[in-house]
Amino acid sequence: MNESFSPLSRRTFLNQSGVNLGAMALGSLLGREASAASALQDEISHFAPKAKRVIFLTQSGGPSQLELFDHKPGLKEWAGKELPESVRQGQRLTTMTASQKQLILPGITKFSRHGESGATVSEWLPHTASIADDLCFVKSMVTDQINHAPAMTKFLTGHQLPGRPSFGAWTSYGLGSSNRNLPDYLVLISKMKRPSDQPLYDHYWGSGFLPSQYQGVKLRNAKDPVLYLRDPEGLPRHLRRGMIDGIGELNRMRLEQSGDSEIETRIRQYEMAFRMQTSIPELNDLSDEPESTFELYGPDSRRPGSYAANCVLARRLAERGVRFIQLFHPDWDHHSRLPSWCTARCRDTDQPSAALVKDLKLRGLLDDTLVIWGGEFGRGVAGQGKWDSPEAGRDHHPRCFTIWMAGGGVKPGTTYGATDDFSYNVAENPVHVHDLHATALHLLGIDHEKFSFRFQGLDYKLTGVEPAGVIKDILV
Repeated sequence: MNESFSPLSRRTFLNQSGVNLGAMALGSLLGREASAASALQDEISHFAPKAKRVIFLTQSGGPSQLELFDHKPGLKEWAGKELPESVRQGQRLTTMTASQKQLILPGITKFSRHGESGATVSEWLPHTASIADDLCFVKSMVTDQINHAPAMTKFLTGHQLPGRPSFGAWTSYGLGSSNRNLPDYLVLISKMKRPSDQPLYDHYWGSGFLPSQYQGVKLRNAKDPVLYLRDPEGLPRHLRRGMIDGIGELNRMRLEQSGDSEIETRIRQYEMAFRMQTSIPELNDLSDEPESTFELYGPDSRRPGSYAANCVLARRLAERGVRFIQLFHPDWDHHSRLPSWCTARCRDTDQPSAALVKDLKLRGLLDDTLVIWGGEFGRGVAGQGKWDSPEAGRDHHPRCFTIWMAGGGVKPGTTYGATDDFSYNVAENPVHVHDLHATALHLLGIDHEKFSFRFQGLDYKLTGVEPAGVIKDILV
């Protein structure tokens, strides 16, 4: 009796009866998928979302808040003087500056107030300044890590060690897909005009212990944006479709035997890859964009792989319902030549970032799109190297930095938090990286305390086990 219900006996019976096992397995699988998706939606839709998607403009390397957003005119009186111990409070320094005197380098840019909100923005960011009333500046960000890799890993996954799911993967897992022709989570990395010496690791957009279908898919700035999508030379399209159907049937048979979720992922990814053969080339073909688009995003938007071109793609992905879109722009690491190094990154990103916000607003997409701009930490007030030299820079600083947010339920024209007179410590309303994650999840309709995944006997959350809270004062 029991033997007759083994997978092999059932398969033999079905084959002999003329029943299509692949169709039956697929129907069963789709039914289970629908039930699982419904159950997941019930579990995480804790309240009505303000945002349907996220665009994360990741400025890798640590933009200097002192030059861009955090105006400290009183530092001129401290130029060349040593940072008081009452301010430093024994905080850790990197090995690059721990052996030198902490001589203060005042901010080297001019600031002015913009819009009805009166937000202070640097002269190096004129386009960002023009949308000040659409932005929420958070000037009191705090992180625990002082070096790039662990700080960026913490910024994007909630933990300093690799292996946890990224914010984008959590979002994809929680919200599911609203576009069957594109992945839920797409990553675009700027193609720099000069070689970048700053690595961007795959775990920044990885799925960690979540099923691998939720990891970010990187769009390369090359002839083939996604590897292995193109059909081999001489292989007709209908044969390719037949191969995928055959592989899918074998995978479904194995799935029925084992119940392994990674096989389910494999089936979905084969189908997604087949559909992406059409959707990705269409996405990357900007010939249907009017001249006004390139004027808005700037001249570099015509260069494939540039940050500006990637901002155009980000808007196109938002229009197509992709849940999480992440841009990476490296080389915000100003250890030397601060006046030239930082201004170069501003030229790369200022106009396109502002244009993206304007474009989303014009198309009615900003209200339900959460845009986040920021890096993994800020820069210290002491000059690195000879403080009064054009070669001077700034070292890493985790104890306060600035990000901005727009759309998706965030209160526009707002500045939240403040730092001390040295932009060294948070003076008002500290916002930990976990608080940022909790707030973003809240805007997506998810209670971060109730959103977890069981792995190796533990219930893991993006916001970890330490207290984290939604920043309610910046919400509409």
